[in-house]
Amino acid sequence: MSAWSRVPELLASHVLLAAAALLLGLAVSLPLSVWAARNRHVARVALGFASLVQTIPALALLALFYPVLLATSALVGGGVPALGFVPSLLALGLYALLPILRNGVAGLTGIDPAVREAADGVGMTPRQKLWIVEAPLAAPVLMAGIRTAAVWTIGAATLSTTVGYPSLGDLIFAGLQTQDWALVMTGCIAAAALALATDALLGLIERGIKVRRRGLIALGAALLFTGTGLALAPSLVPQQPVVRIGAKNFSEQYILARLIGRRLEAAGYRVLYREGLGSAVIFRALAAGDVDVYVDYAGTLWTNEMKRRDAPDPKRMVAAIGRWAAQEHGVGLVGPLGFENAYAIAVRGSDAQRLGLKTLDDLARASPRMVLGTDLEFLERPEWAAVRDAYSLRFSATRAYSPTFMYRAIDSGAVDAISAFSSDGRIAAQKLVVLADPRHAIPSYDALLLVSQKRAHDQRFIAALKPLVGRIDVEAMRAANFSVDRDRDKRTPGEAAAGLDARLR
Repeated sequence: MSAWSRVPELLASHVLLAAAALLLGLAVSLPLSVWAARNRHVARVALGFASLVQTIPALALLALFYPVLLATSALVGGGVPALGFVPSLLALGLYALLPILRNGVAGLTGIDPAVREAADGVGMTPRQKLWIVEAPLAAPVLMAGIRTAAVWTIGAATLSTTVGYPSLGDLIFAGLQTQDWALVMTGCIAAAALALATDALLGLIERGIKVRRRGLIALGAALLFTGTGLALAPSLVPQQPVVRIGAKNFSEQYILARLIGRRLEAAGYRVLYREGLGSAVIFRALAAGDVDVYVDYAGTLWTNEMKRRDAPDPKRMVAAIGRWAAQEHGVGLVGPLGFENAYAIAVRGSDAQRLGLKTLDDLARASPRMVLGTDLEFLERPEWAAVRDAYSLRFSATRAYSPTFMYRAIDSGAVDAISAFSSDGRIAAQKLVVLADPRHAIPSYDALLLVSQKRAHDQRFIAALKPLVGRIDVEAMRAANFSVDRDRDKRTPGEAAAGLDARLR
């Protein structure tokens, strides 16, 4: 599937979210602008709050809504989605407030007092004065704010991928991780084209307001609504039910998602991919039914979700995870896939030889003179705390990277050790040495195939996936991962999944 073939469906989702967020921002900002223009205290509080929101990175704002909505759902007895459209809508709606509110207040307070006095002199009511005099005069300034908000919202909507809502950001995040620059460019070009087109049409409306030409206003509005309708068309066409396959934000997850997709498509299901989800989000998405199936790792569920700190043998751990997932969340465990992808601290082979590094105990002695590079999650995970405390690791500095760039960082010398993944083919390709963990601080990380409560009782669904259980060895997974991650003759995750699928049959 080419990058451009995915654009229409993702564009429809992107436009729906951006348009809804902009409308939400308008619904809040317009009446608040009128109130703030008439009351200094309201203006100070409203503009201060809107400015404060802008200081929060959009990605952080999206993430903050997850626990808020989760707590709200628990408080009201369920029914409030903590992932997907709702948190994206609320976060982007807040982001749209400041430019609309600021320009609205500036437009209304900038009106010549003599004009207001004239309106009062002819006996206009406050409502008449607002609609007949103030609103038309403030409209050009307000439209400039709406244009800014629209462009910001369209750009920030790409980040909704991280909370499980599909957008053009799906292409960008997947492309960055797998170094597929065609995907990155496709997502960027589509998002930029959407923002520029929207800005141009809103600019046409703004010009019509300034020169008092209703024809220009009508033309701009007609083109804007027509374009929005065309962009939304794919989402308006009735579709057969789909299976949503989840994936985290690294190559192995993209490959496994497409391997699962191939098996389900062969069984007659239509599939969609929800990629780029973080570990803290994806399991909750499965439990809530927002995702139907994905692969997680025993150690991640054991430490992050179950809050366990002991490390039993792998079989007992997998059995305990299966019972917990079913009893607490209704999630079904189809089974382990047959390989482990554990966190492992790795160093350059030359450094291991020069410094005599074989175990994490050896690393502890050298760590004060070294820089640790990790993926984006590792430093916040309990596994890092367990390893750090068990071996008294004290690095001179730590730096977080996207997994792909983490491996580039150690190759370039920017860092001296990394939180590698044991099933990653780049360990051997870059001549890295994985240090032994004699204290067993890191639990096992068997790859587990999990399904939502709804799919756990779908026998045809389970039958399509069962043949994958216990069939993927670590050598096969390493080869598939490296075929996507290597610099030359790269394969797409779909191509790697096809090769892995053929090997399993």
